[in-house]
Amino acid sequence: MSLTNTTEVQESETSGKLDAVSTRTGSKWQETMNLIVVLFKLRVVFLLLLAATGGAFLAAGGWPGLGTLLLLWLTGGMAAAGSSSFNQYWERHSDGAMRRTRKRPLVNGDIKNPKWVPVVSVLLIFIPVLVVLPFNPAMAFFLLLGAFIYTIIYTIWLKPRTLLNIVIGGAAGSAAVLTGSAAIGQWNETGALILALILFLWTPFHFWSLALLYRDDYSRSDVPMLPVNTTPHRAAWWVMAHTLPTCIFGVLMVALPALGWIYFAPVLLVSFMLFWRNVQLIRDPSASHARALFMASNYYLTVLLLAIYAGTVAQSLLV
Repeated sequence: MSLTNTTEVQESETSGKLDAVSTRTGSKWQETMNLIVVLFKLRVVFLLLLAATGGAFLAAGGWPGLGTLLLLWLTGGMAAAGSSSFNQYWERHSDGAMRRTRKRPLVNGDIKNPKWVPVVSVLLIFIPVLVVLPFNPAMAFFLLLGAFIYTIIYTIWLKPRTLLNIVIGGAAGSAAVLTGSAAIGQWNETGALILALILFLWTPFHFWSLALLYRDDYSRSDVPMLPVNTTPHRAAWWVMAHTLPTCIFGVLMVALPALGWIYFAPVLLVSFMLFWRNVQLIRDPSASHARALFMASNYYLTVLLLAIYAGTVAQSLLV
């Protein structure tokens, strides 16, 4: 074999080894990122930050300022992530009984020693509160209130004891909105208070539609969930009891001076879609309609919040 051929073979072997190492490294990185996303429920955190941003836009009557938003996203994201990881640590045993949650890292063994999780959770909650407290006590209060509602009131106290656990637990989303308005210095701004009410009403039907979809899963767990403890048809009416006022308050927000037709048109359309999905669920409380309503609830909240951003900015430019 010539020197040239030998060198080519060695380079090929080295390249193959590097590719294998790169693949393993890339796979390990992806696994770590996926573990972080799941453990800290970053998708839920993202929705909470969208809601908090809506509160900031309403309180500011337009663009809140990049510095304010960055502070809100950092502190709100940390507190929400800490609350979420604590929730998973507390529920790690019951999560193993459900198909939907049994692949979480505290259940499937991806995290071998979970003792560090509650420590990190507490730090993620209290560090942003203590940082914000000296210059914005109201914002610090709502950061802590949201975490307290989700971890203590919902996760530890209500969830294992009452069918209406998520009704009170929905107040954590309301606290996120008021954290956003408090970041502007006007936590009790009218629009922010209405948006907080909408989040309070939205959370139960969003979660109940998911529970209807995974009704068999919840029946195997020790968590008293409303759709499991009543008929699917009655559960669909319970969902409507929250869907309808959510849609009404969302549409009526157009009366606020900070919003206008740019807000009204998309919210009216998405409200009709959400209401119609609930009507279909009442007619036929099947898994397919429960899934459709669950997805519609996500679309509704996203469109509502984006319309708030666009509406407040547009109105501020017209003044």
